[in-house]
Amino acid sequence: MTSQKLRVALVAGLALFPLGALAQVVGKVGVDWTGNDIVVEAIADPKVKGVTCHITYFERGVIDRLKNGNWFEDPSNNAISCSQTGPVDVGDIDLSKGGEEVFRQGMSLVWKKMVVNRIYDKTNDTLVYLVHTRELTDGSAKMAISTVPLYGQTVTWKNGKP
Repeated sequence: MTSQKLRVALVAGLALFPLGALAQVVGKVGVDWTGNDIVVEAIADPKVKGVTCHITYFERGVIDRLKNGNWFEDPSNNAISCSQTGPVDVGDIDLSKGGEEVFRQGMSLVWKKMVVNRIYDKTNDTLVYLVHTRELTDGSAKMAISTVPLYGQTVTWKNGKP
């Protein structure tokens, strides 16, 4: 298969995956002389209007990649903070214990993804956002959560409050 055909097949295959929320880079802080950065992104929940999450992750520079190898992968270190940024309008969200994926971004050339999942805690009337890294073979135990309490707030539910 020629490289042109391979690129077309790859783009076509990627089109089959849902994008979820889109992230906007709001900050980038250099941490050392090798070009490593901490990136801060804002992600508006596509199904819960009025909630925005800020995530951070480590992005390795070229010098670090040359020095340490592992060219195609960034570390699985992430943090998250979510808050109400406007009137809350909850759309058709997954209410199961596993919740649903809100955002996904590649952390390596192919297999490693940083993922944000939303889980609704009905007992405490709270949205829980979990950031973690998913890998094909070895999952990471590094994770962080943030919560957005809905108790006492004026919240519109598309399908009625569960």
